[in-house]
Amino acid sequence: MSVGRRVTSDDQLARLLQIGIVLEEVVEARAHHHAESLDADLDDEVAELLADAAEESADHRARLEALIDDLGVESVPFDEIESLVEARYGRTRPEDFDGVLYDQLCNEETAYKFYDDLITAIEASDAEFTLDRDRLLDTLRSIREEEAEGVREVTEVMERR
Repeated sequence: MSVGRRVTSDDQLARLLQIGIVLEEVVEARAHHHAESLDADLDDEVAELLADAAEESADHRARLEALIDDLGVESVPFDEIESLVEARYGRTRPEDFDGVLYDQLCNEETAYKFYDDLITAIEASDAEFTLDRDRLLDTLRSIREEEAEGVREVTEVMERR
C-alpha cells in the first residue's frame, strides 16, 4: 500500500500508520544491527547517533500506536504490513551501503519521505476521521521534523569524516 493522494477512511489511515510503525521498527533494528556488529569499531559519535536513532524510533512507534488505538479500528496482521513495507521501502539491507552512516541516512530519509507523503495525503483529504485531525497532523508533523533532524545529524557527522 502506498500513501497515495488522499486518505479517505479510518481503516486506510490505520494501515498507513501501521506502515509507519513497521518503518520505525526497521530503523531501530538496523541501528541495533550496526551497533552490535561493529561494536568494537564504532567511535563514540556514531555509537551515540545509532542509540539516539533507536530510541527515537521506539518513541515514534509509541506515538503512532496511540493514534491507532484512538481510531478504534481493527489492526491488519503484522506480517501483512511487514510485507507491504518490505515491498515498498525495504529493498535494501544494511550491507548494501558503503558504511553505517550511509545506511542510517537512507533510513532517516525514507522515514521522512513517508511522513511527508502521509501528511500531504491527509491534508488533501476532506474525510472525517474518528481521530482529531489537528492532533493527528500535529503528531505526524512532529515526527517528520524529528526525522528531518535525524537526516541533518547524520549528514553533519558524514561531513566531518
